[in-house]
Amino acid sequence: MRIGRKRIELLLEGKEEEVTRRTFFGTLGWSGLLLSMGVAGAAGFRFMFPNVLFEPSSIIKLGKPDSFPNGVTFLSEPRLFVFKNKGSFHVISAVCTHLGCTVKKLINGFNCPCHGSKFDVKGNVLSGPAPRPLEWFEVRLAPNGELVVYKAKQVEQGFSLEA
Repeated sequence: MRIGRKRIELLLEGKEEEVTRRTFFGTLGWSGLLLSMGVAGAAGFRFMFPNVLFEPSSIIKLGKPDSFPNGVTFLSEPRLFVFKNKGSFHVISAVCTHLGCTVKKLINGFNCPCHGSKFDVKGNVLSGPAPRPLEWFEVRLAPNGELVVYKAKQVEQGFSLEA
Protein backbone atom coordinates (compact mmCIF):
# COMPACT_ATOMS: atom_id res chain seq x y z
CA MET A 1 0.00 0.00 0.00
CA ARG A 2 1.51 3.25 -1.10
CA ILE A 3 0.96 6.53 0.66
CA GLY A 4 0.68 9.31 -1.83
CA ARG A 5 1.26 13.02 -1.44
CA LYS A 6 -2.48 13.73 -1.49
CA ARG A 7 -3.07 11.33 1.39
CA ILE A 8 -0.25 12.80 3.48
CA GLU A 9 -1.68 16.26 2.99
CA LEU A 10 -5.10 15.06 4.11
CA LEU A 11 -3.62 13.43 7.21
CA LEU A 12 -1.68 16.60 8.11
CA GLU A 13 -4.80 18.71 7.79
CA GLY A 14 -6.61 16.39 10.18
CA LYS A 15 -9.03 15.10 7.59
CA GLU A 16 -9.49 11.39 7.59
CA GLU A 17 -9.79 9.46 4.39
CA GLU A 18 -12.63 7.00 4.01
CA VAL A 19 -11.51 3.39 4.40
CA THR A 20 -12.31 1.37 1.33
CA ARG A 21 -13.20 -2.26 1.26
CA ARG A 22 -9.93 -3.12 -0.49
CA THR A 23 -7.89 -1.28 2.15
CA PHE A 24 -9.76 -2.95 5.01
CA PHE A 25 -9.31 -6.51 3.69
CA GLY A 26 -5.72 -5.85 2.72
CA THR A 27 -4.91 -4.64 6.22
CA LEU A 28 -6.80 -7.59 7.72
CA GLY A 29 -4.92 -10.09 5.53
CA TRP A 30 -1.48 -8.66 6.32
CA SER A 31 -2.32 -8.56 10.03
CA GLY A 32 -3.39 -12.21 9.99
CA LEU A 33 -0.24 -13.24 8.15
CA LEU A 34 2.03 -11.37 10.57
CA LEU A 35 0.17 -12.74 13.58
CA SER A 36 0.46 -16.36 12.39
CA MET A 37 4.17 -15.87 11.65
CA GLY A 38 4.66 -14.43 15.14
CA VAL A 39 2.89 -17.36 16.79
CA ALA A 40 4.91 -19.86 14.75
CA GLY A 41 8.13 -18.04 15.68
CA ALA A 42 7.20 -18.05 19.37
CA ALA A 43 6.44 -21.78 19.23
CA GLY A 44 9.79 -22.39 17.54
CA PHE A 45 11.57 -20.35 20.20
CA ARG A 46 9.77 -22.29 22.98
CA PHE A 47 10.87 -25.57 21.35
CA MET A 48 14.49 -24.65 22.12
CA PHE A 49 13.91 -25.20 25.87
CA PRO A 50 13.25 -28.78 27.04
CA ASN A 51 10.37 -29.78 29.28
CA VAL A 52 11.87 -30.92 32.56
CA LEU A 53 9.85 -32.64 35.24
CA PHE A 54 11.17 -32.34 38.76
CA GLU A 55 10.02 -35.43 40.60
CA PRO A 56 10.59 -36.15 44.25
CA SER A 57 13.47 -38.43 45.11
CA SER A 58 12.79 -42.16 45.08
CA ILE A 59 15.17 -42.58 48.04
CA ILE A 60 13.48 -41.83 51.35
CA LYS A 61 15.29 -41.59 54.67
CA LEU A 62 13.08 -42.86 57.47
CA GLY A 63 15.27 -42.34 60.52
CA LYS A 64 16.82 -44.58 63.14
CA PRO A 65 15.32 -48.07 63.60
CA ASP A 66 14.83 -47.39 67.32
CA SER A 67 12.42 -44.55 66.52
CA PHE A 68 9.79 -46.99 65.20
CA PRO A 69 7.53 -48.86 67.62
CA ASN A 70 6.68 -52.52 67.07
CA GLY A 71 3.74 -52.82 64.72
CA VAL A 72 2.70 -50.56 61.85
CA THR A 73 3.67 -46.92 61.32
CA PHE A 74 2.00 -44.88 58.58
CA LEU A 75 4.06 -42.12 56.95
CA SER A 76 1.74 -39.71 55.17
CA GLU A 77 4.18 -37.73 53.01
CA PRO A 78 5.84 -40.64 51.18
CA ARG A 79 2.60 -42.68 51.64
CA LEU A 80 4.23 -45.74 53.16
CA PHE A 81 3.47 -48.30 55.84
CA VAL A 82 6.56 -49.30 57.86
CA PHE A 83 6.20 -52.63 59.63
CA LYS A 84 8.50 -53.45 62.54
CA ASN A 85 8.47 -56.87 64.14
CA LYS A 86 11.20 -57.50 66.74
CA GLY A 87 13.94 -55.77 64.76
CA SER A 88 12.90 -56.77 61.24
CA PHE A 89 11.45 -54.15 58.90
CA HIS A 90 9.44 -54.21 55.70
CA VAL A 91 7.78 -51.38 53.82
CA ILE A 92 4.51 -51.52 51.86
CA SER A 93 3.16 -48.74 49.66
CA ALA A 94 -0.02 -47.01 50.82
CA VAL A 95 -0.96 -46.17 47.21
CA CYS A 96 -3.85 -48.18 45.77
CA THR A 97 -2.93 -49.80 42.46
CA HIS A 98 -6.32 -48.89 40.99
CA LEU A 99 -6.27 -45.09 40.81
CA GLY A 100 -3.66 -44.01 43.34
CA CYS A 101 -5.79 -43.30 46.41
CA THR A 102 -4.21 -43.69 49.85
CA VAL A 103 -5.32 -46.93 51.46
CA LYS A 104 -6.26 -47.23 55.13
CA LYS A 105 -4.82 -49.86 57.46
CA LEU A 106 -7.34 -52.20 59.04
CA ILE A 107 -6.78 -54.97 61.58
CA ASN A 108 -6.80 -57.68 58.91
CA GLY A 109 -5.44 -55.76 55.89
CA PHE A 110 -5.96 -52.59 53.92
CA ASN A 111 -9.00 -50.84 52.48
CA CYS A 112 -9.19 -48.24 49.70
CA PRO A 113 -11.80 -45.64 50.68
CA CYS A 114 -12.19 -44.33 47.12
CA HIS A 115 -13.42 -47.36 45.20
CA GLY A 116 -13.62 -50.16 47.76
CA SER A 117 -10.58 -52.32 46.94
CA LYS A 118 -9.63 -54.63 49.78
CA PHE A 119 -6.14 -56.02 50.41
CA ASP A 120 -4.89 -58.61 52.89
CA VAL A 121 -2.07 -58.02 55.41
CA LYS A 122 0.60 -58.68 52.76
CA GLY A 123 -1.06 -56.36 50.24
CA ASN A 124 -2.65 -59.01 48.00
CA VAL A 125 -5.95 -58.03 46.35
CA LEU A 126 -8.97 -59.62 48.04
CA SER A 127 -11.69 -57.72 46.18
CA GLY A 128 -12.38 -54.57 44.26
CA PRO A 129 -11.18 -52.92 41.10
CA ALA A 130 -7.46 -52.89 42.04
CA PRO A 131 -5.57 -54.87 39.37
CA ARG A 132 -2.37 -55.60 41.33
CA PRO A 133 -1.28 -56.06 44.95
CA LEU A 134 0.25 -53.23 46.94
CA GLU A 135 3.94 -52.70 46.20
CA TRP A 136 6.70 -53.73 48.60
CA PHE A 137 9.81 -51.55 48.54
CA GLU A 138 13.40 -52.33 49.35
CA VAL A 139 14.54 -51.08 52.75
CA ARG A 140 18.19 -50.94 53.80
CA LEU A 141 20.28 -49.72 56.67
CA ALA A 142 22.44 -46.74 55.61
CA PRO A 143 26.06 -46.36 56.83
CA ASN A 144 24.90 -43.72 59.32
CA GLY A 145 22.45 -46.20 60.90
CA GLU A 146 19.23 -44.82 59.38
CA LEU A 147 16.60 -46.83 57.53
CA VAL A 148 16.41 -45.94 53.84
CA VAL A 149 13.59 -46.93 51.46
CA TYR A 150 14.18 -47.23 47.72
CA LYS A 151 10.81 -46.65 46.05
CA ALA A 152 12.32 -47.36 42.64
CA LYS A 153 13.19 -50.93 43.71
CA GLN A 154 10.24 -53.19 44.29
CA VAL A 155 10.87 -56.44 46.12
CA GLU A 156 8.90 -59.64 46.50
CA GLN A 157 6.37 -60.02 49.25
CA GLY A 158 8.00 -61.31 52.38
CA PHE A 159 11.22 -59.30 51.97
CA SER A 160 12.36 -57.85 55.27
CA LEU A 161 15.44 -56.20 56.68
CA GLU A 162 16.89 -57.59 59.88
CA ALA A 163 18.23 -54.55 61.74
